[in-house]
Amino acid sequence: MKTLLTFILGIVLFSCAENSKKNLAEDTSDTIELSESETSDEVKPLKRIEFGIPVYNFPALDEALLHKDNDSTYIVNFWATWCKPCVKEMPYFEKIAETYAEDKVKVVFVSLDFPDRLGPQVVPFIEKNNIRSEVVLLDDDDANSWIPKVSTKWQGAIPATLIYTKDKRAFFERSFTYEELEEEVQTIL
Repeated sequence: MKTLLTFILGIVLFSCAENSKKNLAEDTSDTIELSESETSDEVKPLKRIEFGIPVYNFPALDEALLHKDNDSTYIVNFWATWCKPCVKEMPYFEKIAETYAEDKVKVVFVSLDFPDRLGPQVVPFIEKNNIRSEVVLLDDDDANSWIPKVSTKWQGAIPATLIYTKDKRAFFERSFTYEELEEEVQTIL
């Protein structure tokens, strides 16, 4: 009798393990992972894409978005869905991007939300608010090392905004009205 029970228990456990493997193989999440050869010590700009949003660590973000050397003006806004002043000023950045598109002004929103909030919070927020500017997620826990690399003036509070061209850089650790933002953009242009 014991042998029969052990045999049946073994079949059940084996069957559960196979179903678990099958479910993992059928996973159709919106995550694209890079191959091992693409994630070597060499810095790659894109860590992964989830829900259509690029996810960067700081070295990759720094290389890909914080030091472009072309004829555009970049406005990089660090924000989070839980930050009320950040959310309040986002329409101003969107309006600047639209108003100054012909002047090659590009807005990039760098979300500091936790990566597990990307699907349930960040993406619905972007859709609900019709955000058209580029949105990326910064997934790098070592804020004490990367914050001063963005700006030595930055104490870590958000909203924070970097406005730069290949020749000029300005950093702001505060929220903006539309008029204030436009004034700062015009001084950089």
